[in-house]
Amino acid sequence: MADEVKNVAEEETADIITLEFDDGKEEECEIMGVFEVEDKEYIALLPLKNEEDVYLYGYVEYEDDTFELLDIEDDAEFAKVEAEFNAIVNSEE
Repeated sequence: MADEVKNVAEEETADIITLEFDDGKEEECEIMGVFEVEDKEYIALLPLKNEEDVYLYGYVEYEDDTFELLDIEDDAEFAKVEAEFNAIVNSEE
């Protein structure tokens, strides 16, 4: 999963962020949106080079307009987040 986020502007103006993975590889992703599941926020990212995948992370925004992406390590939590994301996508079609 992503080790850190680089080149991040304010969420309202940032359409693209660059993820840096543990192995040193970087990947540019479009921010699809932030959504809530059970009082926690999550973010969906679409890799620019592989638009068949979507990355889902926990999302925490701070008062100084920065944010942090958190790995979703619990399988049950990830399943809930994925189901909510799919419901949102299907409702927009």
